[in-house]
Amino acid sequence: MLQAFRSFIGENQMMAYLVMMAVRLKELHRVLKPTGSLYLHCDPTASHYLKILLDTIFGPENFINEITWKRTTSHNDARRKFGDLFDALFLYGKTSRYHFQVQFTPYSQAYIEQHYRHYDENGRRYTLDNLRSPNPRPNLTYEYKGYKPHENGWTVSLERMQELDAQGRLYFPESKDGRIRIKKFLDEMQGVPVGNIWDDLSVIHAHDAERLGYPTQKPVALLERIIQASSNEGDVVLDPFAGCGTTIAAAQKLGRQWIGIDVTQLSIALLKNRLEGSFGMVAAKGGNPSSSAGVQRGTDASVDTLPTGRVSATSTYVVVGEPEDLHDAQQLATESRYQFQYWALSQINARPLGGEMDGRTGKKGSDKGIDGIKVLVDDNSGKAKRVIVQVKSGHVKSGDIRDLVGTVDRENAAIGVFITLEKPTSHMIDEAASAGFFTSEHFGKFPRIQILTIEEILAGKTVQMPQTLERTFKQAESVAETKEQGTLEF
Repeated sequence: MLQAFRSFIGENQMMAYLVMMAVRLKELHRVLKPTGSLYLHCDPTASHYLKILLDTIFGPENFINEITWKRTTSHNDARRKFGDLFDALFLYGKTSRYHFQVQFTPYSQAYIEQHYRHYDENGRRYTLDNLRSPNPRPNLTYEYKGYKPHENGWTVSLERMQELDAQGRLYFPESKDGRIRIKKFLDEMQGVPVGNIWDDLSVIHAHDAERLGYPTQKPVALLERIIQASSNEGDVVLDPFAGCGTTIAAAQKLGRQWIGIDVTQLSIALLKNRLEGSFGMVAAKGGNPSSSAGVQRGTDASVDTLPTGRVSATSTYVVVGEPEDLHDAQQLATESRYQFQYWALSQINARPLGGEMDGRTGKKGSDKGIDGIKVLVDDNSGKAKRVIVQVKSGHVKSGDIRDLVGTVDRENAAIGVFITLEKPTSHMIDEAASAGFFTSEHFGKFPRIQILTIEEILAGKTVQMPQTLERTFKQAESVAETKEQGTLEF
């Protein structure tokens, strides 16, 4: 199929994307259990190609749905074309035995006002429905309390009719010539079954509490619907493009096991921050590094697939692929200095400068001597002060410290932090000491320029600063959930 695509698409970015997706989709098909299913989200740019690719891997007979998801209410691309408001979700099963549970949405208020117009003595709203059998049922043709049945008979037996009567669920018309009807109470109705057009999920707006600043972030409600429809509590949910962790957060909230994978250290840092902010979960120590990494939440049922660092604590998860010693950190710095930088910043909970997507693009513009920032509030004014962070993976010298001092002065920052893979020279230590102290009215003095080596950070050393409630990343809302553990993988 890829050869066929190449024959008419040619060699371009679309072809490269399809090749990348093909090998991943084939592996996802391999690891799915027989009752498992796959949801693939895409926009119209590649959706027609991806559906053919999915048919090739899963088989057209295992196609279940193409779901149209309204992801935005308006778009600035509507000047020369109709605005792109919808994306596609392709749903495929591994086999015809895929698990599925129908989802429902509440009735609209207009529908309720039109159809549930009656109230019982307790104030419960209800509508009336007939008890007429759709087909002739001689065994269900009987008279009840003087009311005659339809010529087809009733839909229920005499015993069931008596039960409904005792429960107050029957409506008796004043005239015996009328028909008995059944009361259907609004508070017992599940709602409207969800179809394949999803336009009822709220869009994440710029100032919503749910928004974490990740450009491809999806609403939690979208992932909750998917997870509830296609899994049971305790099942494993895998997101191989974890991003900022919406799937993982939804899975944790709904009591599923989960595995999240991403290729950037920045994404994993964001996800770890989200798990701590939403669920109070922290990464367990002693994961099992590998060439790829992520976070996994495991249970005894999947113990064979867990890394050796699996622990039994209920509020932890395992991270696979993060550097755990100096050698790992050196290897990461050799492979990618940007990924090393993002990882180093995450170790002291500093936010990378320039937005969360820098790590995903692999590009970095001019940072003006600032790789990351931390924020502190150390007095009663509530005004935030900045801590500037620089990360160096190569050779370092005293001039680097003088440059950091200049950046701290220019930015009017409280503290400057210099993270280095190499050990600092004595001249660097002297330059840092000569920069003096940052004095906090309530918390005392702190070195204005601080040098932290990766070796020291791995040993537990961190930035010396006022122990205030800092909000380096935008915090996810706290969420109630069932507590088991998981795994993140890079």
